[in-house]
Amino acid sequence: MRSRRRRTCSKCLPSGGCDEEVCLMRIEAVNEMTCIVYFGDTISEQTAQKVSWAIGRLRQKLSDQIVDIIPSYTSILVCYDVNKTDRFTIIAQLKKALRGIKSAHTNTQASNVIDLPVYYGEEVSLDIEEVCEHNGLGRDQVIQIHSEKLYQVYAIGFSPGFAYLGTTDERIATPRKSTPRLKVPTGSVGIADNQTAIYPSPTPGGWQIIGRTPTKMIDWESDGLAKVAVGDYVRFRSVSKPEFLELGGSFDEL
Repeated sequence: MRSRRRRTCSKCLPSGGCDEEVCLMRIEAVNEMTCIVYFGDTISEQTAQKVSWAIGRLRQKLSDQIVDIIPSYTSILVCYDVNKTDRFTIIAQLKKALRGIKSAHTNTQASNVIDLPVYYGEEVSLDIEEVCEHNGLGRDQVIQIHSEKLYQVYAIGFSPGFAYLGTTDERIATPRKSTPRLKVPTGSVGIADNQTAIYPSPTPGGWQIIGRTPTKMIDWESDGLAKVAVGDYVRFRSVSKPEFLELGGSFDEL
């Protein structure tokens, strides 16, 4: 009886034969101490889950050789110790360590879910009327739609602790402001297209601000720094003005 030959391709493991899981990702060297692992070309919940899974996996398997891992929407930048490994060895080890990536989406039960109180009052919802007008909705409808969904952290960037969350309901998706603000208050919750985010510190920004959380999103004295990480889930909970103030919220930056 003839045995079936396994398919081969240029991305397969050095041992030969096509490893379908490895073929679902792409690894490219950037320089002599970094490489990028790509998990797809589109931003999606499934891709974000793979990114999160890969970060945990590499920290578990290759912590003695990896100096840092920097995630983005669809990839991770891996910085490795050139005194302990080289480009060709680390790429082979990455492929081996990341076997099992196909089942990454089944591990969401282990993800953190962070509950964030948000005050959507007129004092802080600087652009909610623009969101309402753009989508033909009332204020209460925008608040309900925004706060009833569970969002996944797709990436951290722009400023320390700034988490890009997706995806927002298409009913409230709104383009960025044509003219960005020079200063967006700390804790501001905004919408830009099909994403939502929280400003962890006062910075310039063009997102449509619809509320504010009293929760501190960064802790400079903590090793983790940011309150959320790629792969976590965020749930917004609408709170009253008294509760917002009781939880430490303020209007000082208005």
